[in-house]
Amino acid sequence: MKFIEFLKTKGAIGAIFMGIFYQIAMLGSFMPGYSALPANIDRLPVAIVNDDAGKIGATIAAQLGDKLPFEEMEQDLSNEQALKRLDKNDVKLVVHIPKSFSRDVESGKGTSSIDFTINEAGPTIVTSTMDSIVKEIESTLNEQFSAQYAKGVLMNLNVPEAQAEETALAMQHQFSANTVKINEIPAGMHNGMAPMFLTMAAYVGAMIGAMQLGAAFNESKGKASKWKLFGYMQLAALLIAAAAPAVGLGITYLVQGHGLETFFILWGHHALGYYACWQFTSIFILLVGEGGMILNMPILLMQTIANGAAITREMMYAPYQWLSYISPMYYSIQADFAIMYGGGNAIRAHVMMLMVGAVALFINILIVAVRHKEKEATDRLEAEMKAIV
Repeated sequence: MKFIEFLKTKGAIGAIFMGIFYQIAMLGSFMPGYSALPANIDRLPVAIVNDDAGKIGATIAAQLGDKLPFEEMEQDLSNEQALKRLDKNDVKLVVHIPKSFSRDVESGKGTSSIDFTINEAGPTIVTSTMDSIVKEIESTLNEQFSAQYAKGVLMNLNVPEAQAEETALAMQHQFSANTVKINEIPAGMHNGMAPMFLTMAAYVGAMIGAMQLGAAFNESKGKASKWKLFGYMQLAALLIAAAAPAVGLGITYLVQGHGLETFFILWGHHALGYYACWQFTSIFILLVGEGGMILNMPILLMQTIANGAAITREMMYAPYQWLSYISPMYYSIQADFAIMYGGGNAIRAHVMMLMVGAVALFINILIVAVRHKEKEATDRLEAEMKAIV
């Protein structure tokens, strides 16, 4: 056999195809997807709460509204409402100007602080971005309220010039950012990435499991009805869903534990997640057979961005954002953050993941009913002919 003949074999053609296809699928997903960083930072929602009884707080709130690099800034919330929205990840940063801020500034005694609250239970890029922005705000405020600027502001507030100049000098570098972090993630990159690692392990395992159970489904035709075989697939997937996450969580807990009660909650969560992912990835397998993996692969790669572990939904470009709404990975990761570190809404994430799994199951039932109908009859006829012979 000559080399050119070897290249024409099915295996060689498949290897060439997959080598090129994976380049297109991976880079075509990752390059545009991750280009949202830092380009779409301005899409992150923040809240500015001004409780200051004086006029300086209003001036600062207006300036922050004009100069912060965010399109969506809520300024009509109470501090309590804003913190609740932060806990649910509906906003990413809460800037709170306290009631005594103007009084503290005008007194010129001590340091006047503004509270900046960040929710750590989410993508690391968001937390680090907000930390950088808080430092920038602190620096900007100190610069803007330098002696000359502060003197002008105080004089506009009818403070005598001599007193204004004296107070302005005292105001230099007296602003500080009181940064508060809720739902803190323990130190170590593995902790911040644990939700993605656990979910990716379940999804990839479910995708490969779908291919293998789909092959068993096709190989077993003629030995039982298609509905019985479909039921066997479901039962096998449920058994794997119950067992596999315990192994992954065991490894995770060897590195970083989260408590015994949390272990069982996570076990149930990832059992549900595996089954939903299996239903989701089975659609293409039941539709076109093992070739469905070629369709599943780019969807998997796109979900590494659309799952919300690296960037938030608000920052995603439209195709990834649309995918996040039907992605079992997205809801699994959101629930993981909530269960492990607090905040968020784990119940809502579970309900959405159940809905995705239920819709995928319904589609799979339709595929089996329509796509496999004629093939089943042919397989039965072939099996009967073989038995007669």
